[in-house]
Amino acid sequence: MKISEDRIDEIGENHVGTSAKTPLRDDAFDITDKEKIERIQESVKDILITLGMDLEDDSLKGTPKRVAKAFVNELFMGLNPENKPSASTFDNNYNYGEMLVEKNIVVYSTCEHHLLPIVGRAHVAYISNGKVIGLSKMNRIVEYFAKRPQVQERLTMQVVQAMQEALGTQDVACVIDAKHLCVNSRGIKDIESSTVTAEFGGKFKNKETKQEFLDYLKMDTDFQSL
Repeated sequence: MKISEDRIDEIGENHVGTSAKTPLRDDAFDITDKEKIERIQESVKDILITLGMDLEDDSLKGTPKRVAKAFVNELFMGLNPENKPSASTFDNNYNYGEMLVEKNIVVYSTCEHHLLPIVGRAHVAYISNGKVIGLSKMNRIVEYFAKRPQVQERLTMQVVQAMQEALGTQDVACVIDAKHLCVNSRGIKDIESSTVTAEFGGKFKNKETKQEFLDYLKMDTDFQSL
């Protein structure tokens, strides 16, 4: 069923996602990154010219290529499955049985509705069922799924699902607190508000375990430093 223009605007203005998976076409990787950069470069050039910018100015000459390279190699590198971090796990030989929490993982993402930044912190926790994962891998998993056009709810779910897959356990949780520049710098222009999302799996659905995780986050978290 074809969606109306009014409905499209409503979804975008209210920051509503339409899929739990990143919406990708089947031919998303039929062309190389180099070809994508070349195509995006021309598109950005056309946008700037349409806006009235003088691309002969020394400051602007390289902007279309810089933007194209940033899109493919940095801001949206998480779209390419070849960039997915290898989530190496190890045997829990020291039999650590309590939850492990990685706090204050920096999140830099991009809102898929207006292509404006999402900036915040992620807090990821798991309880080992025999396997542990390297601490830096948790940061890399967050980064990988953040580096794509996103909605925060989906990002939170994707981080948990990737951790569950890597560790072979449902006992994973993630909380993200982030500012959306599509809210802070346009539209309502509320510079103080932030968005908090959470996904709890396995034992973290238990009230006591969930509260223990949330108590960890209250210890010294300071989102104002972003």
